Amino acid sequence: MKTVRTIAKGAALFVATLVASVAPVASAVAEEAAGGMSLGPVGAGLAIGLAVIGGGIGQGKAVAAMLESYGRNPSVGGKLLAPMLIGMALIESLVILAFVIAFLKA
Repeated sequence: MKTVRTIAKGAALFVATLVASVAPVASAVAEEAAGGMSLGPVGAGLAIGLAVIGGGIGQGKAVAAMLESYGRNPSVGGKLLAPMLIGMALIESLVILAFVIAFLKA
């Protein structure tokens, strides 16, 4: 039963995030149809949001895998830290690159 509640909470959070990200796009499309603003900044915002979500998931999985490995074999903790930090830096660099590209295209 606890798993069902966890899945339900995750699904509710996903739906709330989806609705919150689509609402500004819908209003921007309506304004553009009326001759208002362009969709460039909205697209840049969505691109940055997707990059951050992907980077956060990737970093979470990396840390979870490192902690699981450390929990199974505590003697390798020092050997796991440096590769994990390098991987985290590479993931973060991809998010920053998406941030820069989104602003150059907007």
